[in-house]
Amino acid sequence: MGKKHRVFIVEDHRLFREGLKSMLDSRGDIDIVGEAEDGLEAIRLIRNIKPELVLLDLSMPKMGGISVMKEVKRELPDTRILALTIHESDQFVLEAFEAGTDGYCIKDASRAELMNAVDCVLQGKPYISPDISDQVIQGYISGKKTLKKESNWDTVTQREREVLKLLAEGYTNKEIGDFLHISAKTVEKHRANLISKLDLHNVAQLTTFAIEKGLVEPKT
Repeated sequence: MGKKHRVFIVEDHRLFREGLKSMLDSRGDIDIVGEAEDGLEAIRLIRNIKPELVLLDLSMPKMGGISVMKEVKRELPDTRILALTIHESDQFVLEAFEAGTDGYCIKDASRAELMNAVDCVLQGKPYISPDISDQVIQGYISGKKTLKKESNWDTVTQREREVLKLLAEGYTNKEIGDFLHISAKTVEKHRANLISKLDLHNVAQLTTFAIEKGLVEPKT
């Protein structure tokens, strides 16, 4: 057998991550070169390992999948990314492809579909789950919805989105500053900008908004 494809997995749910590893290992042509449980760890490891393909969950602790995509594509433009997600809305599809993903696969896909998605992306072909493709096309045809609507959310910068996610996860300004390599004062400025742009009034409302946008999962 020839050279194996070097694959890195970013997924915070251990059971799902182990399942992915088992399926990919069974192919024989893939070498799992690393894994990460949160977005910040993923960027640090991917930067050093330089895998051929990254399987990336969009809903990650500390730094979301969209931010990870942008950072990976900025530093390693030849590394391919396959988004694995529960999110089926047009908004997530559009944001993922704008961030640089090469494929978009829903987590409840069959094994055959997932393997097809991996093959397509490894071959340099874009991939979108069939149900998503139909949804996006119908959105264009019907004219009842658009892939991108101007809103207050569109004025929020990528850095502000990262701060919003971490605030919603309960981290302090200092902790967020440490994660993002910025000062606590700068974090506070970003928080003030978020409150102003989104017309919200406190961290509780910011947290609710972050959950609605899928940046964090609601606590059970």
